[in-house]
Amino acid sequence: MTHALYGDDPEPAEQVPAGRLCVPVRPVTHGCAARLFRTPLGGRTAVAFTTPGGLRAVLGPDQSWIALAEPAVWALVRPLGVEALTVDPTLMATPSDVESPAPAPAVPGTAVPGSAAPVAAPATARSRPRRPALASTSALVR
Repeated sequence: MTHALYGDDPEPAEQVPAGRLCVPVRPVTHGCAARLFRTPLGGRTAVAFTTPGGLRAVLGPDQSWIALAEPAVWALVRPLGVEALTVDPTLMATPSDVESPAPAPAVPGTAVPGSAAPVAAPATARSRPRRPALASTSALVR
């Protein structure tokens, strides 16, 4: 049985050891924390990718990540009440995320064309912009 010399072996194309997942993280005070996402139905899910290229394609080239085995991902997110792990998701825009041309805002105290009443001041309630949901190509639920 002959063994290939180390110099004959091509450089491995995969940057992550087999059996590991690329998990997106965000910086925190003393290290990093796993990013959690929402499913299209609003449930919380951890997200992982099988390749760094897949992670960059969905979340962008500047997204930080770490390589973890699946049991380590579960140990990280279960204490947070997360019971779903989505592997290799793709971004999915919801109808509210799609930009459509909006009419010009009315200035409070001015008359609306075609009516004699002035426009009321808008409500002061703040709302967060909605994030795109993630559609999974495969999902693991425990």
